[in-house]
Amino acid sequence: MTRRPALLLLGLLVAVGASAETATLPQDALHLGVASCAGSPCHGSVQTKKTNDVQQNEYLTWQRHDKHAKAFLALQSDLGERIARNLGLPNAETAKICLDCHADNVPADRRGVQFQLSDGVGCEVCHGAAERWLGPHASGKVAHDTLVAEDGLYPTDRPRDRARLCLSCHEGDETRFVTHRIMGAGHPRLAFELETFSQIQPAHFLVDELYRRRKRAAAGIQIWAVGQALQFERLMLSLADPRHRGDGVFPELVFFDCDSCHHPESSLRWQKRASVGLSPGVPHVNDANAVMLRALAHRLAPDDAAELDRDMKLLQRALAEGQGDPHALANHLATTAHRLGDLFDAHDFSRDDLTALLAGLVDALQAGDAADYAVAEQATMAFATIIDTLESNHLIDAGQFAGLKAALDQCYAATQKQESYEPAKFTAAAQAVARALPAR
Repeated sequence: MTRRPALLLLGLLVAVGASAETATLPQDALHLGVASCAGSPCHGSVQTKKTNDVQQNEYLTWQRHDKHAKAFLALQSDLGERIARNLGLPNAETAKICLDCHADNVPADRRGVQFQLSDGVGCEVCHGAAERWLGPHASGKVAHDTLVAEDGLYPTDRPRDRARLCLSCHEGDETRFVTHRIMGAGHPRLAFELETFSQIQPAHFLVDELYRRRKRAAAGIQIWAVGQALQFERLMLSLADPRHRGDGVFPELVFFDCDSCHHPESSLRWQKRASVGLSPGVPHVNDANAVMLRALAHRLAPDDAAELDRDMKLLQRALAEGQGDPHALANHLATTAHRLGDLFDAHDFSRDDLTALLAGLVDALQAGDAADYAVAEQATMAFATIIDTLESNHLIDAGQFAGLKAALDQCYAATQKQESYEPAKFTAAAQAVARALPAR
């Protein structure tokens, strides 16, 4: 595995939700609480058992190793309470704005007798209210697809549905949204990439032949591609939402790249980006996912890539200079991203696709896109996914993998700290990845 958890410590301890566009979480069934899954014959075994289709120690994996289990406790930390005070809240652990992503904050009339809000981001946040599916699931006699279709079990195995679920807090959705005001109060920067976070998550499932019989086992590169499309779509939909147009003379600044404003004057970091096209001193939309999406589209949908290029430049100018309607442009970009997500979800990525994607990303970084830390961060995670896929599918030999991994380590080193990020160092590291890439 080529992931480096250190790069991802700035991720939130969050809960998850869903969009009505794909699978939906039941809105009327009871949430029974994590204790309903924790029995030793079910998912609460101390050790992995060999007598079932699952490992049966899933509850303890979540409880002991998964940060989602500590999400509610984060609200009671010094930082959590500081953020609450700065926002004028009595405390974080009773504030809906905090609980909606740090706990399974369903209405009181949907909480079973064993339900505890303090369990944080538990089983039913991801898998759906258990009232209807728990019994059939425990019997072992009902197929997974039937539980999804008829009983409200959420299909986390499907890339699109997993992305919708995770992004509802890691990016925000129609009901949850982290504003620049919340960031100013001390909230960590939202940084997310679906496949990388899926990989570094303590796994409470094993993708073996039994798993593949019951569920979809999508390739990592497909999860990455779908995740990029849906994350950008979600960003654009939030930007277009009239509720997120800011207060007073300022727009909602959370949509903009942090380092456009937040860097020391002594750090002469700015350089012109052709893909943005703005002058110095002008903040621009955080387009890290757009850069990844553009590389994917250039390979798989050139017409969409050209449209994405054009519309992103128009959006940047509309927000920075008042030329055009940014909200209409954001809606159009969301539509493009949605269409690309469908394409990626159905695409079988080849070796040529993988090497072309990696080379295309390096070209974009050399052309100036590495100026932004957020772009470098996403590119590093993209490199890791592509290299992992090449290696796991036996598309490169051991020597080639070693060379790519050594070059990837340079990318990790260059993105270790946002505050000391140097674009030139990262660009050189990305070029090392390209040099280590096997010939197409």
